[in-house]
Amino acid sequence: METIILFAPLVGALIAGFGWKLIGETAAMWVSTGMLFLAALLSWIVFLTFDGTTEQIHILRFIESGSLSADWAIRVDRLTTIMLIVVTTVSALVHLYSFGYMDNDPQWPEGESYKSRFFAYLSFFTFSMLALVTSDNLIQMFFGWEGVGVASYLLIGFYYRKPTANAAAIKAFVVNRVGDFGFALGIFGLFFLTDSVSFDVIFAEAPRLAETQLTFLWTQWNAANLIAFLLFVGAMGKSAQLFLHTWLPDAMEGPTPVSALIHAATMVTAGVFLIVRMSPLMEFAPEATTFIVYIGAFTAFFAATVGLVQKDIKRVIAYSTCSQLGYMFVAAGVGMYSVAMFHLLTHAFFKALLFLGAGSVIHAMHHEQDMSHYGGLRKKIPFTYYSMLIGTLAITGVGIPLTYIGFAGFLSKDAIIESAWGAHTEAGMFAFWLLVVSAFMTSFYSWRLMFMTFFGKPRGDSHTHDHAHESPRTMLVPLGVLAVGAILAGMIWVKPFFGSHEQVSAFYGVPIQATEAADTTDDGTAIGWSVGQGAIYTHPDNQVLENAHNAPKWVKVSPFIAMMLGLGLAFWFYIVNPTLPVRLAANMRPLYLFLWNKWYFDEIYDALLVRPLMGIGRLLWKRGDGNVIDGFLNGVAMGIVPFFTRLAGKAQTGFLFTYAFWMVLGIAALITWMSIGGVH
Repeated sequence: METIILFAPLVGALIAGFGWKLIGETAAMWVSTGMLFLAALLSWIVFLTFDGTTEQIHILRFIESGSLSADWAIRVDRLTTIMLIVVTTVSALVHLYSFGYMDNDPQWPEGESYKSRFFAYLSFFTFSMLALVTSDNLIQMFFGWEGVGVASYLLIGFYYRKPTANAAAIKAFVVNRVGDFGFALGIFGLFFLTDSVSFDVIFAEAPRLAETQLTFLWTQWNAANLIAFLLFVGAMGKSAQLFLHTWLPDAMEGPTPVSALIHAATMVTAGVFLIVRMSPLMEFAPEATTFIVYIGAFTAFFAATVGLVQKDIKRVIAYSTCSQLGYMFVAAGVGMYSVAMFHLLTHAFFKALLFLGAGSVIHAMHHEQDMSHYGGLRKKIPFTYYSMLIGTLAITGVGIPLTYIGFAGFLSKDAIIESAWGAHTEAGMFAFWLLVVSAFMTSFYSWRLMFMTFFGKPRGDSHTHDHAHESPRTMLVPLGVLAVGAILAGMIWVKPFFGSHEQVSAFYGVPIQATEAADTTDDGTAIGWSVGQGAIYTHPDNQVLENAHNAPKWVKVSPFIAMMLGLGLAFWFYIVNPTLPVRLAANMRPLYLFLWNKWYFDEIYDALLVRPLMGIGRLLWKRGDGNVIDGFLNGVAMGIVPFFTRLAGKAQTGFLFTYAFWMVLGIAALITWMSIGGVH
């Protein structure tokens, strides 16, 4: 069953990409979509029937070179089953949604075939992501990791006639290469230290790595901390954390279904999955996990501030994704891996709902994306309005405080904030306050989006507003399904992800905590260490879960209070006094421009990296290649070589006596050399 889940999207991609001319474009689209729904159905069966026992399903021999052995196998544990339902469910709904959204796309000339290619890219992206999350070793994971990067490049730049789309695709690809280089170094380091890339071997070696010193860049490092840091650099690029986040907003140049697929449940969550998968190593790398907490908290705060002023509806949601990923990394950094996965699961539902809802709005408004041109749309597109309302209630965290009753984001986001407090560390407390402030800003910009889009008077082109209409059924059905998930996912699964130790252990596979030195020799020397069959590992000293449950009431209600304050402020700004935001932006213009320009990260990178590197490239091109190689070396070659060519040509007369003469000279020269050199 797991093998079918993995390869069904690949079969769909091949049929849609290469077989559409034989069966027709529409048939190819339905085949690829059907393959995804089959994979989604089987994924839910695997998830609901999984008994907690880790299993490896061998597929084929992948790489054998010396001591390096990396077979292609499917690792089935609780982490895998969670990611299977997330990836396949969202991807299947995005496939179905794309039927309506990509129909008669104005970006393409009438009669040009593009739909089957788009569906092939979507299916290939899904296959790569499934290869990543089912991997049983780091080489296989890196294969899926890079496959996702290639597919995202194709999807972000799908509108290749647009220069901005091409630039965004290249930017995403290049920025991710920076992170991928760190990931690759981490893999090299683990193989160097453990002589293996298998997860089981690496996990068993984690305590030894914590006591090992490694020389890197002429300095001694703790091996566990260094490897964990390098792996996190890879996660930073893929999950758009601060400093490697700049590709994410530009990725909005792709079609809206791509935005939902990349930003909701698949590519951007790969980094979170990597950190959680490597939890046995992370538990022995305290400095690296502290760094993860700080980066996650700063990312959540940074992205929330930028989202306050954006006007493009997709960019607001994109920065929201960046912020929510920061929450997940904070949870993983403080050792609450189950809570990080909880928010990953709930986020997939409500963020995909918001993106696809935004696509429905854009479709209704004839591909207008500026929210300042919206207004009063709730009566024009009521189903889309209520769907996005549910998504907004989920992301802002609406629920009943001190209970397990609420929308999906209410339970998972609050669990992260309580876990940050429960870490009882300086980094955890810093993250707690920053995440509470970010929750306030999340509520503000989310309700700002709703009020600007669906309330007030119509703005912009009146003709566009008059002809706004609800999306076709193929676009509305996915919204309805995701809305159900955004309402119920948190309440259904809060106990397995954030319940007692016994509940979490039973869900992820016993034991979630294990003692060291599981095996010994006859003389009592420890020869091994086991993390059991659990999908995640927490050190016996990790008491964050218990501390989070025992947090005082003010900690538990603080996210709800922040949410209500954000809602009230957004209501005051955009319903009661809609002229206030314009006046405030004018009075605080430096701050407004700072946020509008995304803290000037792109400008700083352009000044410090892009321009100097392009300058060096031009120097090597103009001076090195042009002047030295083409000018001097080629000039010398063009002068000397023809001279000797002409000289040799004169020696080739075609007469026998000429060749006899040269032979005599050669013999004379040979005899002379032998005589002088004393050769006998």
